[in-house]
Amino acid sequence: LQFPQRESNREATSRKVLRFVQARLCSENHCKKRLGRPTSAGHCQRGCPGSRLAPRLSFQEYENGAILRPGTRLPRHHQTRGQNADSPPEAVTIWLTGLSGAGKSTIAFELEQQLVAQGHACYVLDGDNVRHGLGSDLGFDPDDRHKNIRRVAHVAQLMNDAGLIIITALISPTRADRAMARDIIIGAGNFIETYLSASFATCTRCDPKGLYAKALAGEIPVFTGVSAPYEAPVDPELVIDTATLTPGESVAGIFRYLREHCLALAA
Repeated sequence: LQFPQRESNREATSRKVLRFVQARLCSENHCKKRLGRPTSAGHCQRGCPGSRLAPRLSFQEYENGAILRPGTRLPRHHQTRGQNADSPPEAVTIWLTGLSGAGKSTIAFELEQQLVAQGHACYVLDGDNVRHGLGSDLGFDPDDRHKNIRRVAHVAQLMNDAGLIIITALISPTRADRAMARDIIIGAGNFIETYLSASFATCTRCDPKGLYAKALAGEIPVFTGVSAPYEAPVDPELVIDTATLTPGESVAGIFRYLREHCLALAA
């Protein structure tokens, strides 16, 4: 006998969040911009998943099955654009940047696990995983990297708007593209640029996939740090030296920043 596998909590959450983002993309972009006018709830001409949702439906309300009458609008349960200057943002994007092999994914998933354990809705947008779906049509030339970062930043902003903490693990090699992401995610309070400052020599030693060896041998034509430049952040919110710190110590450093500037976390 074969029994269907049960979804893990992470898989179930991923599916729900993706459905919610699709809904918001429909209601904000398709129904209002492509059709040229707001549409009544339940009357999107393309039958998109967000056709029965108000543009500002929160993730929790979406999960609870809230359906609104035409013309109604839900209040926002947290603030992004209109954040009170006296209160820190609750939903932020922690943008991890650094060379391949600096530890971005390892730290991102460890940080996500600890945030969820403390009761915070959190999700990781990992560069490798994003490339299999959201950026599957993109390559690694500068223009395609720009498009990939723009897409990830817009998804992160939508998820922040829904009340989730987002951790991105992307090389994002240029300052201009990271500045664009900051602008999309609505500026200083919500965007925490975190530079994992491991050197090229350190990253080549920590190369489990053998990518640096292939790049140095010319097997990978465009590879950041070898045949393509990496522009280190000039003034990031955080610098984590993963060459000297363990993943646990690196995550602890990010937690200290979050406790001081953003979230009510347990000590």
